[in-house]
Amino acid sequence: MSAPAYAPVPGQGPEPVTFWEAVADLPHRLEYVQVGAWRTRVLHVGHGEQTIVLLNGTSGHIEAFTQNIRALAARYHVIGYDYPGHGFTTLSDHDLEIPEYEAHLLALLDALGLDQVHLIGESLGGWIAIKFAAHHPERLRTIVLSAPGGRVVGEQRVDRAQSVSAQAVADPSYDNVRKRLQVVIHDPEKITDELVKVRQAIYSQPGFEESMRHISVLRQPETRWRNRVTVEDYAAIPVPALLVWTDHEPTGGPEVGEQLAAAIPDGEYLLVTDAAHWPQWEGSDAFNEHTLDFLRRKG
Repeated sequence: MSAPAYAPVPGQGPEPVTFWEAVADLPHRLEYVQVGAWRTRVLHVGHGEQTIVLLNGTSGHIEAFTQNIRALAARYHVIGYDYPGHGFTTLSDHDLEIPEYEAHLLALLDALGLDQVHLIGESLGGWIAIKFAAHHPERLRTIVLSAPGGRVVGEQRVDRAQSVSAQAVADPSYDNVRKRLQVVIHDPEKITDELVKVRQAIYSQPGFEESMRHISVLRQPETRWRNRVTVEDYAAIPVPALLVWTDHEPTGGPEVGEQLAAAIPDGEYLLVTDAAHWPQWEGSDAFNEHTLDFLRRKG
């Protein structure tokens, strides 16, 4: 198995773009789709024959893929959406575990008339993608896992992320939200004002603090354990999968990513250096290049 690594050169390469810069001159549509009880925010970009569906992380939203949408939409129909209880989709009044996210994704694909898709999931999105692939392999072509979550790791790491998230939601000041993003983005210079302000708007919604409590149950030990992802789950992934990892991933070093990728029957591995939990953002050039090559060969 090849394991290419990418390290950005300081002072070179494009600066992070804004969401509007990424989509302004491309065919796109932002709509709300009723998926069961959830009024779901859905973004469509591009008109490719095959469809990519983007899955964000915990308390995240479509804009987490701002640095990828344009490159992916050059060849594919790209769909981003906010999960139940997340972003600008209906907020939640009950606890959300992985099966409910899976059911919502399946119902969304049905509502949009999508038979088979590629999934690209970061963090929680990778967790959902792994479980969804096991239960609905016929609906997928490939999956791309960007620093996927779901493993049971040290409590100190989980507690730190939960504490910073809770503070940002309780008091969504610019500084607090930026600190929350610094948990996932290694280089603070790559956190754009737009990203902070969009997340401020989301966290400031009436009812979001309650919704966040229902989202955060997956960080509670008992709940996490029954929803967990194991090496055996990686070994059972039934479709081609690209695992993207980083050298500053909070849940484990590059050797952990190598181990997980090696377990996937038809797996490939990309290491992005000088990045933390959002390789799709911090290493976007390498992420986009390798993802498009992977999809072309495997999709």
